[in-house]
Amino acid sequence: MPDHQNRPTRALLRIPLFRLLAINLAIGACAATILVGGLLWLNPGHLRELIFADNSPGIALALLLASFLITFGSAAMGSAIMAQGRKEDSSKGGGHGARLAVQEVTKRSRAQ
Repeated sequence: MPDHQNRPTRALLRIPLFRLLAINLAIGACAATILVGGLLWLNPGHLRELIFADNSPGIALALLLASFLITFGSAAMGSAIMAQGRKEDSSKGGGHGARLAVQEVTKRSRAQ
């Protein structure tokens, strides 16, 4: 593949937020795939038999996997975004981490 066709992808992966989201989407997709495989392997409520007894089991599998991909991918990306404000070396208990942006603005306006 020529280098000029791969540039937009490389440019996007250089943005830290996009890279964080892409990595966590991949983690969520792996978790979803493992979970769907586990559901088919364990066969709870005869789910595997029900899917493969249909005339087109590929559509049912695709819908099941797509819904799990959306759910777990967005959950992984959302938890990564929400964890951005945490301090790693915080010795304080829960709730005493980074300040909210509103608290910072009011603190600055009172100091002036």
